[in-house]
Amino acid sequence: MEILVATHNLHKKEEIQQILGENFEVKSLTDYDIHDEIIEDGDSFNANALIKGKYCFEKTGKPSLGDDSGLVVEALDGRPGIYSARYAGDHDFKKNIEKVLDEMKDETNRRAYFITVLCLVDASGEHYFEGRVYGNLTKEVFGEGGFGYDPIFMPDDHNTTFAEMPVSEKNKISHRSKALKTFLDYLSVNPL
Repeated sequence: MEILVATHNLHKKEEIQQILGENFEVKSLTDYDIHDEIIEDGDSFNANALIKGKYCFEKTGKPSLGDDSGLVVEALDGRPGIYSARYAGDHDFKKNIEKVLDEMKDETNRRAYFITVLCLVDASGEHYFEGRVYGNLTKEVFGEGGFGYDPIFMPDDHNTTFAEMPVSEKNKISHRSKALKTFLDYLSVNPL
């Protein structure tokens, strides 16, 4: 089964492919030679996921999955939130991480969560799936793996950051895997 994921992010595409498994062929915007910038001007994760999923479905007619994810930090009143990818620079996660660590330097409350909202847009309409993983922010960067804020996020009941975990371990507990699990549960009852 082919599913179009509204992203150019190779890491995101690979992660989704690994989680969904061999019964799916995950395609990206790059695979369809679509290079238009999708303006994510929604005011929530749901709104941005819908914008992406709807754009791709209208452009290709293929069932499309919009994904909006981010880091929500309690002590920062939910920031970076929907602005996670461009918090200090557009998709410059080194700068984004530095900004979050700087804003958190004197903060003892380090609670945070990652969230993924998926929006499937197909001929039957739009359907949302959400996943969250809770944890704490570290005070410095740990690990080389993963992407985004993975080097500063340590999930509950673990003593390593996402960036230090093998991909297979991260994919078992991540916010994206939880959202994709609810997506797969939906598909088992409502095949595309």
